[in-house]
Amino acid sequence: MRRAVLLMLACCGSALAHTEITRIVPGSGAVVSAPRAVTLDLSEPINLRFSQFWVYAVPAGQTPEQFAATVAPTKGCDAARIDTCPQLTGSAARLRLPLKPHLKAGAYVVVWHILSDDGHPVMGQSSFNVR
Repeated sequence: MRRAVLLMLACCGSALAHTEITRIVPGSGAVVSAPRAVTLDLSEPINLRFSQFWVYAVPAGQTPEQFAATVAPTKGCDAARIDTCPQLTGSAARLRLPLKPHLKAGAYVVVWHILSDDGHPVMGQSSFNVR
């Protein structure tokens, strides 16, 4: 019985894992000149139809974490977003979110809500600063 359980875990372990962001540029906590885009690498391809990504300037007096907690999942593009609200379709393991030009100095936060291939939602955020 024990051998059967170990075999099942060995065979199916990857199917139990949730999608993760494996790399993000600019990296979390990075201080950079105004980037033209944010790039996210994922641990596996995802269906972009069921996932959302936002980039916002962090309002004065809030931390990126506080602000990220207030971002509600929406399909629309509001004026506060600094990404260009690309229409994401298909599947991908790498995303490039173009940003509006000439970002001002300050803190920015990238927020994501991903639906893993196994059906589990994955949420997260990363922040960077523009000098």
